[in-house]
Amino acid sequence: QVQLVESGGGLVQAGGSLRLSCAASGRSFSSYTIGWFRQAPGKEREFVAATSWSGGRTYNADSVKGRFTISRDNAESTVYLQMNSLKPEDTAIYYCAADYRLNDLAVRFLKNYNYWGQGTQVTVSS
Repeated sequence: QVQLVESGGGLVQAGGSLRLSCAASGRSFSSYTIGWFRQAPGKEREFVAATSWSGGRTYNADSVKGRFTISRDNAESTVYLQMNSLKPEDTAIYYCAADYRLNDLAVRFLKNYNYWGQGTQVTVSS
């Protein structure tokens, strides 16, 4: 079992930056793949980024490549999402999710994650 709590959301102007945190509690955090997803009003939840359980591989959606960076600190049981050059279309509720050692083909699909945080709101004004 893993419990996840997101923080760091807020209101920012276009072009600005935010860093989201996903703090985990529970056993064997270092064995869990962690993903970030987002859901804008009226839209489906979509993949943003993920980090392998070892931290050795990261994955990004095309829409955020070059702007968002995911990282993890297993000693602190925390995963970060650094978001730069934010755009109004990045406005959404951002969720972190976890599951045990997902393979490369599985990390982008929300159905493969069994543990979810409550979400944090990110609003980017134009």
